[in-house]
Amino acid sequence: MPDSAESIQVPGLFQRGDFTLHSGEKSGIKIDCDALTDADLDTIAWMLRDRLPLFGRVEGVPTGGLKLAALMERYARPAQSGLLIVDDVLTSGGSMEEQRAGRDAFGAVIFARRKPPSWVMPLFMVAPLLIDGG
Repeated sequence: MPDSAESIQVPGLFQRGDFTLHSGEKSGIKIDCDALTDADLDTIAWMLRDRLPLFGRVEGVPTGGLKLAALMERYARPAQSGLLIVDDVLTSGGSMEEQRAGRDAFGAVIFARRKPPSWVMPLFMVAPLLIDGG
């Protein structure tokens, strides 16, 4: 008989199961940042502000980074020229690169599933639990 904790899906920030990520990769863990409250995101923005260079503009990667970008705008300094790009979870880095579109920018994510590109700073690193050879 399977362990009941294994067979019941409980909504939350971290979920176990068989998931196909935005990148197309398969994973045994889903990080569902929709579970974060507005207060959680506000604190995350506050934590990021001291870890990042000064920036004048901020963009969020649709859709996961939009709420965080809105909260980070209060820390923007219009006199600065830096562009900050934010997202909730980085897996392959493709969405961040697409948003960057070759522009001079630096980035931040709440969670990174693997080492991000050198221009992206993760607040938290999560060891990947990939399925099918990952």
